[in-house]
Amino acid sequence: MLKRIEMSGFKSFAKKTALDFTTPVTAVVGPNGSGKSNIVEAMRFVLGEQSMKSLRGKSGSDLIFKGSKTLSAQNRAKVAMIFDNSRKLFRIGSESGISLDFDEVEIAREIYSDGGSKYTVNGTEVRLKDIVELLSSVNIGASGHHIISQGEADRILSSSPKDRREMIEDALGLKIYQYRLRESERKLEKSEENMKEVEALRREIAPHLRFLKKQVEKLEHAEELKKDLSAKYKTYLSLETKIIEQRQAEYRGKSSELKRELTLVTEKLKISNVGDDEYKDNTLKEEEKRLESAISEIRAKKEEIQKKLTRTMTLLEILERDINREKSNKSINIVLPRESLLELKSSLWNSIDVANREEDVLKIREVLSRMKSGLDVFWTKYLEKGPLETDDVEKKKEEYESLKKSLNQIESDLVSVSDKEKELDQKTVDLKLKYKEETDAKVLRERSLYDLRVREREISNELSLLSVKEDVLSKRVVLFEEELKEGNALIGGEILLFRHKEDYEKEEDVSDEAQENRRKYIERLKIKLEEYGGQTGQETFKEYEEVSARDAFLAKELDDLEKSIASMKDVVRELRITIEREFKLGIEKINKQFQDFFALMFGGGHAYLSVVLEEKRKKKGEDEEDTDIILDDEEKIERGIEINISLPQKKVKELMMLSGGERSLTSIALLFAMSQVNPPPFLVLDETDAALDEANSRRYGDMLVLLSKYSELIVVTHNRETMSRAQVLYGVTLGSDTSSKLLSIKFEEAVKVAK
Repeated sequence: MLKRIEMSGFKSFAKKTALDFTTPVTAVVGPNGSGKSNIVEAMRFVLGEQSMKSLRGKSGSDLIFKGSKTLSAQNRAKVAMIFDNSRKLFRIGSESGISLDFDEVEIAREIYSDGGSKYTVNGTEVRLKDIVELLSSVNIGASGHHIISQGEADRILSSSPKDRREMIEDALGLKIYQYRLRESERKLEKSEENMKEVEALRREIAPHLRFLKKQVEKLEHAEELKKDLSAKYKTYLSLETKIIEQRQAEYRGKSSELKRELTLVTEKLKISNVGDDEYKDNTLKEEEKRLESAISEIRAKKEEIQKKLTRTMTLLEILERDINREKSNKSINIVLPRESLLELKSSLWNSIDVANREEDVLKIREVLSRMKSGLDVFWTKYLEKGPLETDDVEKKKEEYESLKKSLNQIESDLVSVSDKEKELDQKTVDLKLKYKEETDAKVLRERSLYDLRVREREISNELSLLSVKEDVLSKRVVLFEEELKEGNALIGGEILLFRHKEDYEKEEDVSDEAQENRRKYIERLKIKLEEYGGQTGQETFKEYEEVSARDAFLAKELDDLEKSIASMKDVVRELRITIEREFKLGIEKINKQFQDFFALMFGGGHAYLSVVLEEKRKKKGEDEEDTDIILDDEEKIERGIEINISLPQKKVKELMMLSGGERSLTSIALLFAMSQVNPPPFLVLDETDAALDEANSRRYGDMLVLLSKYSELIVVTHNRETMSRAQVLYGVTLGSDTSSKLLSIKFEEAVKVAK
């Protein structure tokens, strides 16, 4: 949508003047000569119009305000159109190009008194090409179908079929395709010219190239042989250098490594002492004997305590029975059988022996418990019926208490001795384990010592062998220096470039056998080169290479040009197909709208566009004779557009037979139909209603209202009916200083003026 136009120094608008377009229909009114049409021409100017004649001038300076008695002349003119781009419709390149990321787009053009001009988009200077592409993206072309100036409403009717076709193509939005087609055709033509030039250059150098080739063939074998020898020499010397350097480094590193290892082995042998192992063995054996003696002592002590315990417990049992008998107050003389006493004695002593043999305290206590049970049985059987003598009771009680205390002490000693025995047994087990570990470690140390002595001998042998290899390598270095001198004398200083050869490292075999084969091959090449006499032709070779490179470059350029031409032909063909397809579809749409508007204007009738074919005519120059020119089939025919009409209730079918009003209505109907197919953002109508009567003016106004739904309308008019359809009126007057001025009127005021 067009928001505003600003003019400064353009024709009659000396001072900066701005028109805002905020409504669907804006009317510009004013007396003749006030400058109304200058506003329309300012729009055409900023949108890229190149014909000064179309802007009612002879040169660019005619567009600049010339001055008056009260106002000085301007040295430049500037016009700017500001568009609303909130929907990001403006694109650079094409309809699929890059959108301008601005909410407003300002397209401006300045022209200077010397005729120079420049275009800017949002303050950035651009080319006319960029302006055309930018406007094409929003269906604004240069043919003027969206700007109908005063007296040009009839232009589409009076134009030739070819010009009429261009206007319609522009209205259909085919301008961008036409522009690309012309650009592609220009590039194609230029590429074809370049290809002819390249072909001519190749034909020019071809004889000289053939001559040089024959000369090169004579020297080729010798030169190739020398190159081969040089390459083989470089490879051989490079590999030999690498082998020598690697082996020198390897031998030095190996020797240093072996000597360090020998020193370490010697030091380890010195610090190894087997006597320490013998000392440890003796210490462990002495400790073992000491533990065995301590265990024997503690077990003897334990046996003694167990015997003491048995005796004490026996005495306690006896005393306890005596005391209990005395308490019964029975005086019974008991005669004990001898056999029973002997049996009791035998049983007790057997139990005591069993207890002496046991080491576990719990088992000893079990034996004592059985002894106690046997004594209880003997007591019940023989002694329970008679009491003890009363005079011994007190004494036996004292003895009993004393024995009881002794028994507790003996049991405590027995537990202590048993714990000590367990401790000594555990120490014995630990000592045996330690002895085993020391024995295993001794075996490992002896084995390690043996390995060290073996490695010492191996290192000595390796050092001896390494010394022999170093002697052999020294002789190889001497031979290498002699070969280097020989190669330098035979090939020259370039032989020294072998030091910069690095591509052999991964691909080449670096074995001694491979090097010997290379050396033998080099000797054979030397013999062959001597047979050729060592001939060279560096200048010939150089010239041949330069000419060959030039020819190869031209051949590649020719191939690229052929591919480019083929590609551009495809582009041209595709563009022509696209234009043809879109043009055909557009004509169908225009015809439908044209028929509707025509019938509305005339109350019926028929109107349509048809495509006609014409033969092209080539313009003759001044010196050319009036002869027939033969053209290609594609050049013989060009398309044009014919307008076919049929008025209601009239037999008029030719445009030339229409009256002025009928021609105006027909042109308006066609222009409106074109704008409906591909609506531009705005449509400017400069007094296109001048020839309409009152009835047709109303129809014209109705169509303006309809068109305002699709495009912003700017109408320059004297017609009151047209004014009444506008929401804003701009009045243009010519001041006393001969410059145009504006007066805006709102809708309500416009209605009053129109009526």
